Amino acid sequence: MERHPKARPSLLLFSLCILSSLVHIHGKKQGEVLDSLYRAKSKKSGIDMSLFQASDHHEILNSKIYGQEGLKEKDRIKSLPGQPPVEFDHYGGYVTVDESAGRAFYYYFAETGRNKELMPLLLWLNGGPGCSSLAYGAMTEHGPFRVHSDGKTLYRNKFAWNTGIHKFFMDLSPAGVGFSYSNTTSDYNANGDSKTAADNYVFLLNWLERFPEYKNRDFYISGESYAGHYVPQLAHNILSGNMKAKKTLINLKGIIIGNAVINDETDQIGTYEYLASHALISDETEQAIQKYCNFSPNVTDEVSQCNSALIKADNDVSSIDIYNIYAPLCFSSNLTARPKKANIMDFDPCGDIYVHAYLNREDVQEVLHANVTKIDHDWEACSNVIQKWADSPFTIIPLLQEFMSNGLRVWVFSGDTDSVVSVTSTQRSISKMSLPTKSPWRPWFLGGEVGGYVQVYKGDLTFATVRGAGHEVPSYQPKRALSLISHFLAGSLLPSEKTPSSA
Repeated sequence: MERHPKARPSLLLFSLCILSSLVHIHGKKQGEVLDSLYRAKSKKSGIDMSLFQASDHHEILNSKIYGQEGLKEKDRIKSLPGQPPVEFDHYGGYVTVDESAGRAFYYYFAETGRNKELMPLLLWLNGGPGCSSLAYGAMTEHGPFRVHSDGKTLYRNKFAWNTGIHKFFMDLSPAGVGFSYSNTTSDYNANGDSKTAADNYVFLLNWLERFPEYKNRDFYISGESYAGHYVPQLAHNILSGNMKAKKTLINLKGIIIGNAVINDETDQIGTYEYLASHALISDETEQAIQKYCNFSPNVTDEVSQCNSALIKADNDVSSIDIYNIYAPLCFSSNLTARPKKANIMDFDPCGDIYVHAYLNREDVQEVLHANVTKIDHDWEACSNVIQKWADSPFTIIPLLQEFMSNGLRVWVFSGDTDSVVSVTSTQRSISKMSLPTKSPWRPWFLGGEVGGYVQVYKGDLTFATVRGAGHEVPSYQPKRALSLISHFLAGSLLPSEKTPSSA
């Protein structure tokens, strides 16, 4: 998660930014960079359904496949600096999505070390918009390694998701995020959901040409936060591409999104309900927000009493981590001379500082086959380069309904200590779909303990919580997150019995 001891998140800013994903970039709030993007958006009204057709008539029909011969082997990573021995192959490199513009996206891919021919393929996307999947998904959540406090060495994540699946991370579109780049400056000022979805689809088609052994593999897309937009939009383009090609170009089987931005109005209302129900803001403040704040997309006028209540809420939570209301804070930005003793089950709030140091090392970038254009600024977890965001629909519910009608597996999960895109926000957003219950709310178990709660709806949408997890679930509860993703990929119910062998 993007944290820095000198930067604190703002709930008022989130209300202006539709609770955008991960707010900090190194030494600066992402919200400070992207607030203007969402202020422009806040003046729009209604559901921008044009987003859901934009790519169909442009990029999908004209997707460019570039030559990939020999590039896979060039991308192979022999051993990262400070890396412990591993039993799997991993790769990193660039995939061109627009040759004429010089636009290319960086990826990191970790194969599983067992039954390679049988395991499905899972793509992970982080949110933002503008945050790196390498920074978070790969390096602080469920990738094979974590960075030690010295910023120089790595240790194994025994709950990494590539233990039973092939897992890859895109240093997310658009260009300007992480190591992804464009040689066309205007690309950095012409971003939005539809372009991101189109570029991600072109990336994926070309990546599969580079790794053709995965073309027919069962494919799933996962992500968190603002990837609640990215994941469904990419899935929609895949379905459209398969339909237009009249064959399966990408064997998409399902999606899973966590603490996800789904429906702006209910996402925001749910946040303040969460804060009040967890004794973080007063009943009076919540009542004022309910009375004076209208979060519907059709409202453009700001009410002074609403702003006052939002500012009061923001002040009340300004000294805690709103991404995990019970988590410790990072009070030192200094690396250690020697690695602190690391425990994958003991969350370190300064982890993003270690990652920032590690990924800015020239020897690390060389081995990763990254930063080949020698960007003129430090690598950052969330982009300082992107200045505009052209389009973002107020809801992605129509896409979830599309997937269910097409028989895709759809799971939504929530870490229950996150207040940014809270469990109450997601519950309210799902309720907008008016789905009948197929399997009622119940606890699920892991190792004899409650791992969280789960409810299944008709149409086979599954909603699950992960107990004790914040916004980035695998960072806080890696074992429970691994159980969750394993059951999703298997298409099996989360365990309902309290047995020590639950997995």
